[in-house]
Amino acid sequence: MSEVRVRFPPSPTGYLHIGGARTAIYNWLFAKKHNGKLVLRIEDTDAERSTRESIQGILDGLTWLGITWDEGPYFQSEFAAEHVAAANKLLASGHAYKCFCTKEELDAKREKAQANKEDYKYDGTCRHLTPDEVKAKEAQGLAAVIRFKVPRTEGKIGFNDAVYGRVERAYQDIEDFVVVRSNGLPLYLLCNVVDDIRDRITHVIRGQDGLVNTPRQILIYQALGATLPTFAHMPLTLDLNKAKISKRSHGEIVAVQFYRDHGFLPWALANFLVLLGWSPGDDREIFSREELIQAFSLNGITRSNSIFNYRKDDPKFFTDPKALNINAHYLRTLPIEEIAPLVRKELEKAGIWDDAYEGEKKAWFLRTLTLIRERFHTLTDFATVGRAYFADDFAIDEQALNKNVLKHPELKDLLPELADRFEALPQLTAAEAERVAREFAEAKGVKPGLPINAARALITGQIKGPSMFELFEHLDKELVVKRLRTVAQYFN
Repeated sequence: MSEVRVRFPPSPTGYLHIGGARTAIYNWLFAKKHNGKLVLRIEDTDAERSTRESIQGILDGLTWLGITWDEGPYFQSEFAAEHVAAANKLLASGHAYKCFCTKEELDAKREKAQANKEDYKYDGTCRHLTPDEVKAKEAQGLAAVIRFKVPRTEGKIGFNDAVYGRVERAYQDIEDFVVVRSNGLPLYLLCNVVDDIRDRITHVIRGQDGLVNTPRQILIYQALGATLPTFAHMPLTLDLNKAKISKRSHGEIVAVQFYRDHGFLPWALANFLVLLGWSPGDDREIFSREELIQAFSLNGITRSNSIFNYRKDDPKFFTDPKALNINAHYLRTLPIEEIAPLVRKELEKAGIWDDAYEGEKKAWFLRTLTLIRERFHTLTDFATVGRAYFADDFAIDEQALNKNVLKHPELKDLLPELADRFEALPQLTAAEAERVAREFAEAKGVKPGLPINAARALITGQIKGPSMFELFEHLDKELVVKRLRTVAQYFN
């Protein structure tokens, strides 16, 4: 195989969404697997919709995910002269022609076809204009598009897709398609091919929705005398209603930035996105970068559309459960030193960061993260679910408060007394805390779980978490005592 060269060509008309990110990741993995090159090409020819902000958002999204490119970013608009030259070459070689049909004329033909319940295709009215007829129409100042002249034979145009296998389409089913608008601007079909030829792209890995364009683009490749790349079309990513995931329909929930801002780890999201339409051939779901590069192949791309099970109306579990589980895996298994600076950013955003966590309280800070991360799914959980560990102004989970505190009015007297016993200890170790709590419960004729579960609610704000005896030792004794004594306020 010659040097593998793939490309990711996003349109800068909005943020980088998960579908585009998945395409970029697949191309990046394939390039890495084969020691090839990934070309980043910004398709910015839609001047009205392309923005500098969107371009930067795409670059930032790729960088955050860890997707590096080897060439570019190139901007499609910078190669407009090449696109026009290719169109003129098609005209000169007889593979294209100028079409002077007006919009009104075409609309009338389309409406007639619809009335007769027929599929509309351009009928080739201008296909056989002589050079003199073309000059005469140009002399009249008539606007013209450039159409590709599709062969009118009984044959088929076909190619072997790396995912879908043999794909064929009859020439007679392909109309003479437009490659240059009447304003002189070449269309995507032509620009994309010209750019891929120039960038020496060997493999075009893109979404299944691009499959409809491939036969027409192959015709352009052939007319320009260029070698065809290998095509690999990925299945679409759909929502629960089987609608295609898109920026327009689904909003920020499908933006890479959304997941960054909601506490996802970059590689965790990349790991999840790869699995939306690809399988390693076994039951593995967690991969390091190197493991995924080695495992990835075009053969592993499935033909079935994948489902992105996002939960737009659930603020706690807002996205696909598998995505959250994969993120939680990395959150709970990465070295705590890698997690710490990311948690710091979340605490700073929440206004509860203490510089002492990088100084005299660093060991305490790292130990806290180790204790509490086992039940967390995203980085934001440290500043929300885990807020009680870093600030006094925290909310108690409603279920924890109702079940473990308010249902037991006797706690109004029990917990302050337990606080007194803890306060009297020279040191509040886990062993001493357990001994005192169990002896206290026995003396009061209650089960040990009653004061312990209530203590968890008042101290951590949660109904579940690390061992409370470990927490008693880890947290400052004065803080434990103070929060146990707050129980009275919930019964007044």
